[in-house]
Amino acid sequence: MAAGIAGIGLVGASVAGCTSTDTDSNAAVTVEDLQERGSVTVGFAGEAPYSFMQGGDLTGATVALHREIFGNLGVDDVEGVATDFGALIPGLQAGRFDIVSAGMSILPQRCEQALFSDPEFNYTTALMVPEGNPQNLTDMQSVVDSGARLAVMTGAIESDYARELGVDAMQVAGAQDGMDAVINGRADVFALTGISLNWMKTNNPDAPVDVTPSFVAVINGVPQVGAGGTVFRLGDEELRDAYNEELKKITSDPDKYLSIVGEFGFTEAELPDPDLTTEMLCEGVS
Repeated sequence: MAAGIAGIGLVGASVAGCTSTDTDSNAAVTVEDLQERGSVTVGFAGEAPYSFMQGGDLTGATVALHREIFGNLGVDDVEGVATDFGALIPGLQAGRFDIVSAGMSILPQRCEQALFSDPEFNYTTALMVPEGNPQNLTDMQSVVDSGARLAVMTGAIESDYARELGVDAMQVAGAQDGMDAVINGRADVFALTGISLNWMKTNNPDAPVDVTPSFVAVINGVPQVGAGGTVFRLGDEELRDAYNEELKKITSDPDKYLSIVGEFGFTEAELPDPDLTTEMLCEGVS
C-alpha cells in the first residue's frame, strides 16, 4: 500500500477521557516487571478476529502476536480484561491493564493519549448490509447519498468517518451488536474493518447479511490509509521499544507473520507496509 501513503487523512479518534482509579497509573511498566509477574494483562474489546473469547479462552490475531512476542521476552502468560472499545485507552491510562490488544487504528488524537507499537495490520473498511444489499451500498459516500441508517462501533475509526461526513450514526458497543442491528432492521448498514466483518460472516453463515468488498474510505477527498497496532501507556517507551524489536522479526518475515495470524483470516494484504510508520500515522501526514 506504499502508493497510498500520501493520502493518509487527519480524521481524529473518538477517545473518552481517563477515569481515575486507585491504581498508580504513573508508574512505568517495564519488561522486568512483567517477567517478575510472569504475565502481561491486556485490555480487549471482544472484536473478532483481533481479540475475543472463544470457549472460555482468550484468542485472536492480536492475542496470538502478544503470546509470541511476550513469550520471546520471557513473559509466559497473556491475561485479558474485557472492556468496551471506547473505554480501552481510558482503562489503559487508569492502569487496569498493561497494554491494549485490539488492533487499534493509529490516529493522531490517540497518539496524544498513548503510545503505539509499529504497525501490525494494514486496514480497509467494509459494510455489512442485509442479504442482497438492497440499497446497493459500496462505500461511505454511498451511505451518505442513500440516507441509509448507519451503525458504527463506539470509539472505532468508522465512528469518526461518520461524524466527518455528517452522518448521525447509531453507536453500538461491539461488533456483534452491529450485526444484530442490521439483522433486526434497526440499521441498514454496519461499517467496520473488512477483516472483522468477513470473519463475522464466515462464522455466522446463516445470518441474513452480506459484506461488501473492502475499500479505503475517502473523507473530504482524502483516502484514509491506515494501520493498527498495540497500545501502551505514555511513559512505557522501554516496554514499547522492546515489543517493537520482537515485532519487527515477525512483520519482516511474511511466512512467520502468516503462521501467527493466518488462522484468523489475515493474509499478506494485511501485512504492514514498511513505508507506513507509526510516526507518520501519529502526525496525520497527508
